[in-house]
Amino acid sequence: MGSGGHTPSSDGHASRADGSGHRVPEGQAPEEYGDHRGRGDHDEHDHRSRWPLVAAAGAAGLYGGVAISIFGDVTDLLPSVIGIALAVVGAIVLLAGVAGWVGQAFLPPARGPQGSPTSRESYVSTTLLFLATDVSTFGALFVYYFFVRIGTWPPEELPPLLGSLVIVNTAILVASSVTFHYAHEALEDDDRRRFLGLLGATLVLGLVFLAGQAYEYYEFVAAEGFTLTSGVFGTAFFGLTGLHGFHVALGVGAIAVLCWRALRGHYGPDRDTSVATVSLYWHFVDAVWLVLVLVLYVGASV
Repeated sequence: MGSGGHTPSSDGHASRADGSGHRVPEGQAPEEYGDHRGRGDHDEHDHRSRWPLVAAAGAAGLYGGVAISIFGDVTDLLPSVIGIALAVVGAIVLLAGVAGWVGQAFLPPARGPQGSPTSRESYVSTTLLFLATDVSTFGALFVYYFFVRIGTWPPEELPPLLGSLVIVNTAILVASSVTFHYAHEALEDDDRRRFLGLLGATLVLGLVFLAGQAYEYYEFVAAEGFTLTSGVFGTAFFGLTGLHGFHVALGVGAIAVLCWRALRGHYGPDRDTSVATVSLYWHFVDAVWLVLVLVLYVGASV
């Protein structure tokens, strides 16, 4: 008799071996039965995602390469081509890490039970680690800005920064964080209709924020003549806001994937790993924007 043979179970029903020595009722998949011991071990092994770390390493190479390139142009101590090459390699690794992360965590159908709690915790913990590396990325640019403030202030190229547009845009981004929070709560309460509505509202608010930032850039460049090359403050301003805008664009793309999957019923109270990780990322982006507004927009105006 082979290991895949059919034998009667103790309750009189036909059963078969699941490949790990456990008996499974006939017609039922191994992962749908029992205490999931074999499946839990499999999930714990397969779902420890390394893609966030790959993306973080790529981001470090990209930003470090840009910094080396600028440093080389200013000081002539290093050829700027080294920085450019490092930035290109970093960008490729970053995109590969993001693509692998999305493909592994967000795109599989995942209509069945989520799996072991360990796999969910693994995704959440690696997302937090990725965000911790992002804090240092933004921190480096903030340090650059503070060095700018130590010099002659205000610089001649400083335009009026704090206006109604940035206030409205900030309110929009904060509102999107609130809608995302309550969308996740609705999912945990198994309220699918409310979850879809709030998640869709989050996506729309994120797109509106990006449109508002693009319009702000247009006003600065076309009306004020304020660009990335407008002195050290221009470099700091567009570097910080551009980096944040890039993060918002990535977040909007991730939320769009969530909406696409939510419409197909891929999520539930016990299937929320990708919703939880994207939510962490989005709240992080929101918090960074509030700090950026206080330091850059308000701080530059006082």
